[in-house]
Amino acid sequence: MHNKVIYRTAKSLDALGLPVLRFNFRGAGMSAGTHDRGRGEQGDVRAALDFLAGEFPGVPLLVAGFSFGCWVGLRVGCGDHRVAELIGLGTPVNNTDFSFLESCTKPKLFVHGANDEHGDVKTLQTLVAGLPGEKRFVAIPGVDHFFAGKLDQLDGAITSWLSDRHSNLKR
Repeated sequence: MHNKVIYRTAKSLDALGLPVLRFNFRGAGMSAGTHDRGRGEQGDVRAALDFLAGEFPGVPLLVAGFSFGCWVGLRVGCGDHRVAELIGLGTPVNNTDFSFLESCTKPKLFVHGANDEHGDVKTLQTLVAGLPGEKRFVAIPGVDHFFAGKLDQLDGAITSWLSDRHSNLKR
C-alpha cells in the first residue's frame, strides 16, 4: 500500500473529496495471514468495502486497484452492488485472466503504462474495447508498470475521468 502508484492514486482521489482506504492484502507488509493467490484476497477487498460502507452509509463506492490489486479488486467490485465505478491501474493482462470483466457493465477507467512489462498495452486495449458499459482507456507513453516519472499523468487521467463523470467533485 506504500508504493508510489497506490499512494498517488489515493492522493488523487482524496483531492477530489472522495473517501479513501488503502490496505495491504493478507501477508503483505505487516498484515496477518498468507498470500492466497487471489482467493482469500477477495475477502480482504470485501472487508474493506464493508468498512467503507459502514463509515459512509449510502455513498456509492469506487474500487481502484493496481496490478494484483487491480485483478482482485475489479473482480470483487464488479459483483458488489455498493460499488458504482472501477479503476484499473497497471492491469497485468500478460498472465492473468480478466474475462470476468466481460459481464461487468459498471463504468471503468484503465490507466496503463505503454511499456508495462506485466500487461501488453495492445492486449489490454483490445480487452477494454470489447467490454460492456462505459469505459475509458488511457495509455501513458514511455512509462513502465510503476508509471516511473509520470505519476502526474496518472493523477491527470484519474482526475479527468472522475471530474467528467461527477460535476460536484472538488478540483
